Amino acid sequence: MKRVFRPGDLLQSGLIFSAANFLTLAIGYGFQTIVSRQLGGTSGDYGLVQTSIIFIGFLSLPLAIATQAVTHYVARFHFSGDDARLHGLLAGCRKFLFHITIGGSLIAIILVKPLGGYFHIPRAPLTLVALICVLANLWGSYMTVICQGLGWFKRLALIGLLAASLRILFGGLTTRIWPVAEWAVAASAVMVLANLVLFFWRKDFPRRPAAAVSPWNSEFVQFLVVSAACVGGGWFFSQGDQLVANKFFSKAEIDAYGSAGLLARTLPTISGPLLAVLFTHRSGRQHHHGDDLREQLKLLGLYTFGLVFGATCLFGLKAVALHLLGRNTPQALGMVAPFSVTMIFVGLLQALALWALASRWMKISLLYGALGLGYWLALLFLGKTPGDLLRVMPVIAGAAFVILFSGWLVAMRRPHQPVQS
Repeated sequence: MKRVFRPGDLLQSGLIFSAANFLTLAIGYGFQTIVSRQLGGTSGDYGLVQTSIIFIGFLSLPLAIATQAVTHYVARFHFSGDDARLHGLLAGCRKFLFHITIGGSLIAIILVKPLGGYFHIPRAPLTLVALICVLANLWGSYMTVICQGLGWFKRLALIGLLAASLRILFGGLTTRIWPVAEWAVAASAVMVLANLVLFFWRKDFPRRPAAAVSPWNSEFVQFLVVSAACVGGGWFFSQGDQLVANKFFSKAEIDAYGSAGLLARTLPTISGPLLAVLFTHRSGRQHHHGDDLREQLKLLGLYTFGLVFGATCLFGLKAVALHLLGRNTPQALGMVAPFSVTMIFVGLLQALALWALASRWMKISLLYGALGLGYWLALLFLGKTPGDLLRVMPVIAGAAFVILFSGWLVAMRRPHQPVQS
């Protein structure tokens, strides 16, 4: 049955999801505070935790691409009311994600050692723990697709809260007994168990159809390629600087840089649920005008306000936040401001890219991917020291935003035909 959204439903879903996500991030910051203090500041293990988490995200990119594409199609058929195709597609996507997971697991196993060397992960046990986290993320992705694609944002928020609680309980206890990075990183695998709570609502899961509908057709392949550009560009914008830091910075510099980055990178994350709701809703609606468009633009404006307001608060509280982490050094303190400005632009770029991807504006999505790659290459050539890197990051990110925003405005002014199912 076709789901009908009333004016205001979109904002309500976004605000509820964001409020729960804020609490989740607060618990996550508590985890970072506990782990930072228990790992100490001399061995560089806390910096290794941040590096390992980014390493895990890099290895998980193939599944992130597949998940983004599948979520779009699940939302599309869910909101259109085409239950038969929705149930068949979910069954087909289950097989598709299973094969992607198997392939991603094999790729991760093959690449974990050479990439671990590039990321300067010095210990084999830490590399093994990172691989376990990658596999856990791969195998837990289907639940995320179901929740976001079907608009189960309250349940997704509950999973986030449970996951953060599991992480802080496991990581806090284990690093107190064994103060090494391996146990802090392992908490990222344990938190995936929070997805099991969805089995309480197993009766709400789409019924298993008589025959699965394969998602593979020329349209899906094209969208998968564009999703790859979008997800890849987002990763380069949000995490690519860490690759540069790992290549050129010392352990002490990475520790300070990672601490400032931990605070600044939360800016897009705090308002991120608004984008998740926006992407799902815009993917599923068959027209993008009138009340729908106004509600989506309000959500986009609220997201922008959240970025700027969060950056203002962070600038005022940066000394307190770093003190809680046990990293209130002059080096880390001076990095927060340029990092925050960069993350504002990164968050805005991500918002425009997801809007374009959900709208099937393929050229804009591809442009975003190209800009992300160019951003990372520019940092690689210009960012040999923390000072150099943080000097050019806001400038290049700002220039990329101007380019993408110009293309987005042009696309918004063009007449668009309703998306057909």
